[in-house]
Amino acid sequence: MTRVLVAALTVVTLSAQTQTPATPPAAPDAACPEMASALTRLMNNDVRLRDWANLARYREMNRSLAAPAAGEARVVFMGDSITDAWSNQARFGPFFPGKPYVGRGISGQTTPQMLIRFRPDVIDLKPKAVVILAGTNDIAGNTGVMTDQDIEGNIASMAELAKAHNIKVILSSIMPTAAYHAAPNAVPQSTTRPMSRIKAVNAWMERYAAANGHIYLDYFTPMLDATGLMKAELTADDLHPNAAGYAIMAPLAQAAIDRALR
Repeated sequence: MTRVLVAALTVVTLSAQTQTPATPPAAPDAACPEMASALTRLMNNDVRLRDWANLARYREMNRSLAAPAAGEARVVFMGDSITDAWSNQARFGPFFPGKPYVGRGISGQTTPQMLIRFRPDVIDLKPKAVVILAGTNDIAGNTGVMTDQDIEGNIASMAELAKAHNIKVILSSIMPTAAYHAAPNAVPQSTTRPMSRIKAVNAWMERYAAANGHIYLDYFTPMLDATGLMKAELTADDLHPNAAGYAIMAPLAQAAIDRALR
């Protein structure tokens, strides 16, 4: 197993150096799931290193998206998996039907990744407003340890870029988490994404929005139960909203957009 992992590491290293796709190593024997899992992670990391911010995800969609029509109030939703999944009509129904709204969420992303793709995925689409929902994956450490100040700085940078291009800014609160659906021996979402940190960043975000003429969109408060966690009926995994959760979020988002564009 050690020899196979060393070979896989060599393939990944050479691929990262040449910036060309590497030929994956031969699939390991199915009787060794740990080896298969390790190789899969290595190859996924190779892809991630070659396009860390996943700029390729929406590149063709952005190119084919027509410029806004005269008088059209295009709105871009920038975010992570919560934004990414929202436009999945098979699971959650139409995404703001009849509205010229564009989803640009990518599952698992953190604020530094979103900041890198903010120009192609937001500014270049020439929206009237942007709805930014970000920060939970930073707290979880998806791309390394991030302080609250790191998160806040990246959100502020996105807001400053938008403002410089006459795009109205709507800053969405980080969603609450819970521990109701955690599998046995699994670390609960409320541990990997502590509510204390979520509240701290949300409080900063609300102050920052007020001080800079932006809109603060509070998803957090309406989704809390009596214990101060995310309502169990609004999520299947204590992190992502289900259809009932999105049903709460949609009118709140629309009201915030209306305020921003008024």
